[in-house]
Amino acid sequence: MPAAREQRSAHMQKKISVSLCVVIALIAAATVQAQERKPYRIGVIHEGGPYSRAIDGLKDALRSAGLEPGKDVILEVRDTQGNRVSIGDVARSLEESKVNLLCTISTTVTLAAKAATKQVPIVFAIGTDAAAQGLVESLAKPGGRLTGVQRLSSDFTGKRLEILKEMLPALRRVVTFYDPGDNVARQAAKLAQEASRKLKIELKEEPVSSVAELRQAINRLDRKDADAFVYVSDAMVTTQSRFIIDTAKVKKLPTMFSEPELVTQGALAAYGVSLYDEGRLLAKYVQRLLSGNNPKDLPIESFSKYELGINLGTARELGITIPQAVLFRADKVVE
Repeated sequence: MPAAREQRSAHMQKKISVSLCVVIALIAAATVQAQERKPYRIGVIHEGGPYSRAIDGLKDALRSAGLEPGKDVILEVRDTQGNRVSIGDVARSLEESKVNLLCTISTTVTLAAKAATKQVPIVFAIGTDAAAQGLVESLAKPGGRLTGVQRLSSDFTGKRLEILKEMLPALRRVVTFYDPGDNVARQAAKLAQEASRKLKIELKEEPVSSVAELRQAINRLDRKDADAFVYVSDAMVTTQSRFIIDTAKVKKLPTMFSEPELVTQGALAAYGVSLYDEGRLLAKYVQRLLSGNNPKDLPIESFSKYELGINLGTARELGITIPQAVLFRADKVVE
């Protein structure tokens, strides 16, 4: 009897040992697999300039979510520097290199990337209505391989003019630059014309089709041609924000943009959504797709918070006194 018990005990110990070996082997295999797993590759396409702030936000938010850029995720950033003709080729090249997904920043980039690719999922950050642009079937149910976030920047074109008028009561004529070949820009310019008529302001439109043309038009601009510059939604123009700001300050021309951060670079004022915050929200969608979610099931999010930025230093240089009523509403004030 004791011998039988000893035999059963020895058999049980052997089974436990075997089970432990199996568990240890599985843990070791999982560890090796995790260590050997290649980082995710994400193609990021933008047109340059202030849009790089969205990438800063994307990186920071990914890091906070436990996806370290350069280690867990490799961001293959492509700055097209305002050259819209190259966007399709860039997107196609990234898809062919087998990136896990694309991130596209701006409506123009997203439309071009969608047209140039076939299968790669796309997470976008745009300034217009995604459904109206034909990027998704509906905001609630995208229904395809695209999803992301939108900030209805064009809809606030009139609001920028209204704020500019409050800041400059004697405002009579404003100038704007945009590419007439860009549908989004044309729509924004139309909204600007409607708003300017209501405010009894003359809107001087300067159509430009390239960065080179834009710079030439800005350099030609004479202070007597306009009382201020106002931005209408055009990603190419956004890429040249710093050039516009610097040139306008030399010409003593007040400027109104859409990206609040631009007041830190010398713009008089800006009203819109922070591109950095946009990049942070973009990261949430990237994380969801990398976790196995399908873009067709991820509803489009719209920004509801818009910020007003004002640069008091620029105002002083231009001899402008900002009304207290406007200052009280400002979210960002640069001294």
